Amino acid sequence: MKAHILISTFMALALCLLKVPCAHAENNMTVDNRVKVEVKTSLGDFVVALYDETPQHRDNFVKLAEEGYYDGVLFHRVINNFMVQAGDPSSKTADSTAVLGEGDPGYTLPAEFVYPKYFHKRGALAAARTADQVNPERRSSGSQFYVVTGRVYTSAMLDDMKLRLADQRKQQLFNAMAMERIDSIQAMQGRGDMAGLQALQQELIAKTEAQYAAAPFSFTQEQIEAYTTVGGTPHLDGQYTVYGEVIQGYEVIDKIQNVETGAHDRPLADVKILSMRVIRPEKK
Repeated sequence: MKAHILISTFMALALCLLKVPCAHAENNMTVDNRVKVEVKTSLGDFVVALYDETPQHRDNFVKLAEEGYYDGVLFHRVINNFMVQAGDPSSKTADSTAVLGEGDPGYTLPAEFVYPKYFHKRGALAAARTADQVNPERRSSGSQFYVVTGRVYTSAMLDDMKLRLADQRKQQLFNAMAMERIDSIQAMQGRGDMAGLQALQQELIAKTEAQYAAAPFSFTQEQIEAYTTVGGTPHLDGQYTVYGEVIQGYEVIDKIQNVETGAHDRPLADVKILSMRVIRPEKK
């Protein structure tokens, strides 16, 4: 583990709190048994299948679609080879200079991570959210979503990313334990007890390594196959709720991701959701 990263983070946590706040589609039988939503856009139509294992996100998306909440909403953030994002209700009436991405229905949803079964492969439908610093529970926006476009990775690139994500996971474990001991950190910081801080840091590093060793990060074979063939955004895995996937009309997603964009990754020419239609599985 990179101790120098942990040292700087450890000290930053203490100083921060003393000063200012830190800022492939599934098989047809499975899909047929799931709720689907047809999304009509100004560039064409696509269909998403919603996962039953994420019931709160599924039901919320269906509710908003049936209410017409998304009718007229723009794809306000588009990044080629990454994702296309929509769902901000304020975009319906926004002029071309408006900065979008803050709108929502006034509530958030609890994270529903079904990882590694569902991950950020090309075509994945996932919930946008605010950053960890202000949203440690990683609750999802009540309405904003994105569809993954991503890129294809080589095996060597995935190996390198695996190392970086392992370090990231260790850092998250360390930070969580440090926050649990923040009163002690503040007290030692206040009296200038550097020896105590260093001793506590070493203790937390050892605990971090032990916790990580019990559940080390790795990609599943399904992830490796997807990321090295169709592509995706593996660095987002396990951090945002994936609750569905595009099963028809992916060429429309490609059209959207290839539009010209300006400031804040907003398309220069509006790309609009015209309407959504919920398709429920037939009862047998």
